[in-house]
Amino acid sequence: MKQFDYVLVGSGIAGLYTALLAREQGSVLILTKGYIEDCNTKHAQGGIAAPIGANDSPDLHFRDTILAGDGLCNDESVRILTTEAPDRIADLVNFGVPFDTLDGKIALTTEAAHSVPRILHAGGDATGERIEVTLSNRVRSTDITVLEQSLVTEIVVEKGCALGVKALDYRTGRSTEYAGKSIILATGGAGQLYQFNTNAEIATGDGIALAYKAGAEIADMEFFQFHPTCLYKPDVPPFLISEAVRGEGGILRNINGRRFMYDYTPEGELAPRDVVARSVVYEMEKTKSDHVFIDVTHLSRGLTTSRFPTIYRFCLGHGMDITKVPVPVAPAAHYMMGGVRVNSWGETNVPGLFATGETACTGVHGANRLASNSMLEVLVFSKRILERSRGTHNSTTVKKATVDDYRTLPRRKTPAKLPQPSLENLQSLMWDKVGIIRNRKGLTEAAQTLAGWQKVISPPTERASHELCNLVVTGRLVAEAAIIREESRGAHFRSDFPQKAAAWQHHIVFSQQ
Repeated sequence: MKQFDYVLVGSGIAGLYTALLAREQGSVLILTKGYIEDCNTKHAQGGIAAPIGANDSPDLHFRDTILAGDGLCNDESVRILTTEAPDRIADLVNFGVPFDTLDGKIALTTEAAHSVPRILHAGGDATGERIEVTLSNRVRSTDITVLEQSLVTEIVVEKGCALGVKALDYRTGRSTEYAGKSIILATGGAGQLYQFNTNAEIATGDGIALAYKAGAEIADMEFFQFHPTCLYKPDVPPFLISEAVRGEGGILRNINGRRFMYDYTPEGELAPRDVVARSVVYEMEKTKSDHVFIDVTHLSRGLTTSRFPTIYRFCLGHGMDITKVPVPVAPAAHYMMGGVRVNSWGETNVPGLFATGETACTGVHGANRLASNSMLEVLVFSKRILERSRGTHNSTTVKKATVDDYRTLPRRKTPAKLPQPSLENLQSLMWDKVGIIRNRKGLTEAAQTLAGWQKVISPPTERASHELCNLVVTGRLVAEAAIIREESRGAHFRSDFPQKAAAWQHHIVFSQQ
């Protein structure tokens, strides 16, 4: 094996930021299945939440995050998140991230479910892209080893410890093993599970599948966040219309032009994402339409074009001037709250294996992520991984909590008519049966089909087939967790169990053991 102190899998903000910190402590390898800029980070428009404003505090940010998480946040992790946030923002400033300013200070804006303005932006709605470019340029100027188009196919585990990874260079077809004292998964989410999603093509649940097969625990997979406002135009690729648009006063209207959000919640457009997404679905069903509209025509043209230059230019390029006409939108899969279960130092239950970013489940998001907490989570817990690996802090090993529900995947009967395993069939299955509104019948059908695919799918040989296998495993974990949770909480909504139940205020955790 080729030896490194740190082996990182993934090149979004999680991989790049962690690598830049890690290089101060040893040799670093980044393995990424695409190119270094292929990630979800650059699609992030909303910004980063941090309690740095004069009228804000870690306590207030803590309360907002806990409230959004609907009873399933880990209080300790949320306290860490909000307390350490200002220092991690300072790290990005030191790396050169050009945050937007007003009168010489970092500008702060409001988003849904935040009680005060605390969202930092860079380039208006180009925050993720500015961070990604800044960090990737930094990485390329250092001695960090970056191997692009190298797909990690296995975590090497011996005597219960993670010692390295196997990676396939699909330009040469050669598989190589890389050893690391610390193996860190930073592979992002799994939005490609769904037919309609806001994620990059690389979001195929790779980290979840790798960790699960290596013996790691996977938690909270039933909680998949659907963003309420994704541009809906059949001939245009899915494009996120940021939460911040509603934060600045954007109004949701049905196809008849009627404002409808106050029919469903007193918070209107500023309700949490899960509430808004379901409300949009209900309104679409009521009006027999496949979309609604988000309207900013009442806002000043200057405000719209300066705050949302990326959205404005994209829509204009497809024949829509958002300062003059409402934009057609519909919900789309956006963010995975669950993931590889880690403690407050980013450690999994497999010694030597860490996870950070969307692929990890730190417990800060609970059942429903508070907008703009995702990139903050990356910064805070990636830093803690490095502190832990340096040995300056004692481990808080992931312990089995008696209140949590530990499971192994059940055996499933293969359907008599099993569709061919393909990305298109998987995405349709997940959207139809494991989507925004769920029930036992649909979830069971999905779980049976996914289990059947696990039995018959051909051994993967190249990137697309590896990704499909990873999506099947990840989708199965989502469907099975959703079957088990017989209530509605946060982003998980069961039409056959529409109420929240105190008996379900615990986590569902899967492992192979």
